[in-house]
This record gives sequence, C-alpha cells and structure tokens, in this order.
Amino acid sequence: MSALETLNKDELFTPEIRAEIDREIAKYPEGQKQSAVMAALRIVQDDNGGWLTQERMDEVAAYLDMPPIAVYEVATFYSMYEHKPVGRNKLCICTNVSCMINGSDKIVEHLNNKLGIKWGEVTEDGRFSLKEVECLGACGGAPMMQVGRKYYENLTPETLDSILDELE
Repeated sequence: MSALETLNKDELFTPEIRAEIDREIAKYPEGQKQSAVMAALRIVQDDNGGWLTQERMDEVAAYLDMPPIAVYEVATFYSMYEHKPVGRNKLCICTNVSCMINGSDKIVEHLNNKLGIKWGEVTEDGRFSLKEVECLGACGGAPMMQVGRKYYENLTPETLDSILDELE
C-alpha cells in the first residue's frame, strides 16, 4: 500500500478543494464519482498554479477511489492538462485548418519574436507560456487563441500586442 493510500482522504486536499470536487461528484449518480475525474483534475491543476504533478494526480485517484493509472490516462490524453509549470497566462494558439488559413503562423511568429519563447516554453518572468492547440471551435473568428477561459478572435499582431498589454 502506498503512502497516499494510507492517508485519510480528508487530509489530501484543503476543505475548499474537497468541497469543490464534492460539488462535481454530486452531479453524477450514486457510486459514479469517478465520472468527476476531469473536473477534479481541473480543480487540482488550477490550485497548483496551472499544472499537475504525479502527486496531485495520485491525490485525485485516491479521492475518487480510482487506480492512479486511470487518472494518468485522462490527464495525458486531454491537452488542457499540463504536466510542467506554465506561465500565469497560458496562450493557447489554435493552428488547425481555419486558423492556419487565416494566418495563425504569423501570430505564432509574432509571439515567438515578442516574447522570446517557442511552443511549450515559459517567459523568464513567468508571465506567459505558449501552447499549440487543435481546434477550439471558433473557426469563424480565426485566427484565435484562448487565455484561461477567454477566447480572443480575429487576431492580428496589433490586436495581440494590445491583449498582451492587458494581461497581468
């Protein structure tokens, strides 16, 4: 039995984190709390500065009574989960067909030059990280990016500069 398995589940998360995960669990039928795994991973990732550690994923597994490997499978399959530190503002740039046709390559080049980082990197001050993502479902506003839960569409280098200036 691992050290995490011997811990009392109430010790794994702060009361606020437990309450937030419990609200997600309550959305599913009795005995189906594993269904809240994606929400639990998001909650734990947000609480950890935007990324998941193995220890955090193990905590989710223990809390939801799941094998750790089942949690790792979810966390590594979906691109919204991060496994290394990210910037305070994670710039998710869509490079799929509509965005590519409408100039996402120019947006990426502009960000590379302006911020001095490439895909998967974080600026020295920790303010920004850059992530390439597949379709975010805003093809009509291509090229676009997501920062946190907000979409920015019809990007140009000029509008991008303005957006970056407004982000903390």
